[in-house]
Amino acid sequence: MSGRGGAVRLLVSLVEVAVPSVLGLLEIREKKVREEVARLREEAEQVQAALVAAEGALVRLAGARETVAEVLGEQPGQGGELTRSAVAGSTVPHRGEDAVESALAPEYQQILRVLTAPEAADGMRVKQILVGLGWETTPTRIEGVRSRVRRLAARGWATEVRPNVFVSAMTTGPAAAG
Repeated sequence: MSGRGGAVRLLVSLVEVAVPSVLGLLEIREKKVREEVARLREEAEQVQAALVAAEGALVRLAGARETVAEVLGEQPGQGGELTRSAVAGSTVPHRGEDAVESALAPEYQQILRVLTAPEAADGMRVKQILVGLGWETTPTRIEGVRSRVRRLAARGWATEVRPNVFVSAMTTGPAAAG
């Protein structure tokens, strides 16, 4: 029986050695995961701080851009009054009775010149406008001109006579003020 008792003690010894090893491995793994969590939290805090800083910069830049656009758009005219002039990238003003084409940014003026050409009397599609401008008919250019001509139509400078077919409002009659 002593042989059997020795085997049992050996088995118990192996279990006692194996159990702490598994627990030790779990503790080591837990420690690594805790360290990873702490590192990720620190990174998240840094990213959050950077995001707040970037959002603040974005707000400041947007405000600065608006202020500069206002300042550049209002230049002294004759008699001391302020007149609106074209600023590249500026918003399209609404066309009123006293509106002049020079109040538009240059790319909008070019589009209107194409729309007032004799060949545009029945209206032009965006690709035709691009050809009239002498620009490539790439998807990016098409969408850019499409958004500009729609903006012109929304502000009374152009008219959409049929779906996606535009003419200059200056050839179709005066636009309503507003």
